Amino acid sequence: MSDRTRPVDHPAMPAELRTELAEIGPKWATDIAFYSQRTKDAYAPYLARAPKAGIAVARDLAYGDHARQVLDLFRPAGAQAAPVVVFVHGGAFVRGAKRTTDELYDNVLYWFARQGFVGVNVEYRLAPEAAYPGGAEDLALALDWVHDRIAEHGGDPARVLLIGHSAGGTHVAAYACDPALGHLGRHVTALVLISARLRADQLPVNPNAQGVRAYFGDDAALYDTRSPVTHAEHCRLPVLVAAAEFENPLLDVYALEFAHRLAVARGRAPRHVQMKGHNHMSIVAHFNTAEETLGRTILEFFGEAERR
Repeated sequence: MSDRTRPVDHPAMPAELRTELAEIGPKWATDIAFYSQRTKDAYAPYLARAPKAGIAVARDLAYGDHARQVLDLFRPAGAQAAPVVVFVHGGAFVRGAKRTTDELYDNVLYWFARQGFVGVNVEYRLAPEAAYPGGAEDLALALDWVHDRIAEHGGDPARVLLIGHSAGGTHVAAYACDPALGHLGRHVTALVLISARLRADQLPVNPNAQGVRAYFGDDAALYDTRSPVTHAEHCRLPVLVAAAEFENPLLDVYALEFAHRLAVARGRAPRHVQMKGHNHMSIVAHFNTAEETLGRTILEFFGEAERR
């Protein structure tokens, strides 16, 4: 076994998962759909028996008029003025759901609810029905809802952690950074971008080029202007950038580019995490299992952000 495919040493990760992720390893990018499903299948039994007691879940609360403009709410028992985490799922802009399986992405919100957060899992309209900047505009509506209504559910609207994965990370970054959209992260305390697509491209290595085209449009000359990385300097929020070791092609490069541009603009580097041994799906699938490295890093980051 090469160094690159040796199981990563996450002490709390079950040996079966370590072996499975190592076996997938760099093969991830050769067939993303196949290995994404394989990763989901590997985590399914662990997430099915993950702790959920004491957390009340309200489904499909409307924040807009469209059928997909809904959110799920996760409230820990006794929550009062609790911090809030808002999670935005991925799906290459043209697919995906806030519950891509019975357990995923609920697992992310359950984990944060277990840490005392009120969790919000956001659904949004998809391309081509809702092309750029539709995802970010839906997120803006959802965050307006959170700002106005979360206190009714035990959350503090002044303490909001916003997390986006994959295409959801695109919408999160656009909401926080793109001055043309006019939001610039209002209602949010801190930002976490997990395996986010921060630059639009139709390069031959991009397995989701069709989704990029559906969302960002046919005119590739507009892609730079519409890419969140272009506007990183306008982001006013504390940011944590996370990527997996085995990513969809170039997403890890764009994560580094985004972090670099933030560093240049601010004179200090943002938090950047590479999850060794993980792939684009396992980086979120592992939440609410015994492995808590990324979650604990995010909690530490949010605590630092609140103290600023």
